Amino acid sequence: MMDRMREFVRRRLHRRSLRRWEAAVRDAETIDLSLLRHLRAQARQMRRRVDQVTHVADGRLTLPRIGSNAIRKPAQSDWAHRPELWRGPISPVGMAAVESRSRIGSTATLYHDCQISELTLRQVRNTREGDLAPFGLRMDVFNFDGSFLSLVLDLPESAVDGLRKNHILRMDTEVETEKPLEIFARLNIKYGPNVEQVVRELPMDGSEMMVEFDLAHTKISERRLERIWMDLIFEGPEMNEIILRDVTFSRRPRADF
Repeated sequence: MMDRMREFVRRRLHRRSLRRWEAAVRDAETIDLSLLRHLRAQARQMRRRVDQVTHVADGRLTLPRIGSNAIRKPAQSDWAHRPELWRGPISPVGMAAVESRSRIGSTATLYHDCQISELTLRQVRNTREGDLAPFGLRMDVFNFDGSFLSLVLDLPESAVDGLRKNHILRMDTEVETEKPLEIFARLNIKYGPNVEQVVRELPMDGSEMMVEFDLAHTKISERRLERIWMDLIFEGPEMNEIILRDVTFSRRPRADF
């Protein structure tokens, strides 16, 4: 009963508020300027609150849902992961004139060697029917006077737990670009004082791309594994818009022959 009463009162107040602002629209052309300034200040305060509610509601109601960790992974996979940047909202949501070593959320870092940064970043909401990741990352690169641009993704401790040389580590990504460019994925595995690095070029024959790293061909020591991270390296990124719609990782034991 109390819930019904509260809902009734809410609706009455909402209708009253709508009528008040409808009247304000009619009067805005004729009221005294001092009153108009006061009305404008109230309208701006109201708009900020409305925008905040709309932003939160869009995030929670738009599919795919925030926090979704649905990942396409090969059969026999024993571990899978979608980095925070594509799974949930980050703060700040965007940056301009991005400096090298800028952190994006808690697990991603951007590196470059530009003298003058003309690079912007923004987390965007994925809304396409086929999207599995709630968020994507958009990079707008204008003039680029540097020699490299890379996005470093730190993988969690669970990526190391149980990792063996008979594992195949896989990265799947969905990329949209304004014009073609080369993208390389460099896997880094730290074991003791050493770091094993393996580089693969992403096949640019569609928006969905996959690369695999067969750890049997590395020199890692299973007993000394410490951490793993991935570098996404963008070659010739100037005057381009790059949207990483999704990035996921998985691993599976390689088949024995």
